[in-house]
Amino acid sequence: MRIGHGYDVHAFCEGRPLVLGGVTVPYCKGLAGHSDADVLIHAVCDSLLGAAALGDIGQLFPDNDPATLGIDSRILLRKVDGLLRQNGYRVVNVDATVIAQQPKLCDYVKAMRQCMALDLSVPLSSVSVKATTEEGLGFTGAGQGIAAHAVCLIEAL
Repeated sequence: MRIGHGYDVHAFCEGRPLVLGGVTVPYCKGLAGHSDADVLIHAVCDSLLGAAALGDIGQLFPDNDPATLGIDSRILLRKVDGLLRQNGYRVVNVDATVIAQQPKLCDYVKAMRQCMALDLSVPLSSVSVKATTEEGLGFTGAGQGIAAHAVCLIEAL
């Protein structure tokens, strides 16, 4: 068994949908990024890649690659899962935390879990997503963007 940790952060921007965990969350701003800027899935990808010592999302899907411009991050998550399997691993569980002052995410957490469980071919009970604020402190607390942390456990097939 191997453990991985991932972290990602994206600033808010105008004119884009807010996508978290594969779910479009109604909000007045989206996140800036080369792909759909799904900060939650990016943190999960990095935790999985880190656990298997396979690099990180920026190495696999660089932000200067036209093929990934605007890409749905669920596609990236499925590719990471495939890479893990090619290297003899499978996902046991994922535990992630989204840090956002706004919007409130509690109504969307189950759908996020469902999307990621489906993409990783694991039961819903193997994917945890939590949402928290930073009580007005720091980058996320000031409403400038959203961050996410993820930890995972993988095992050899």
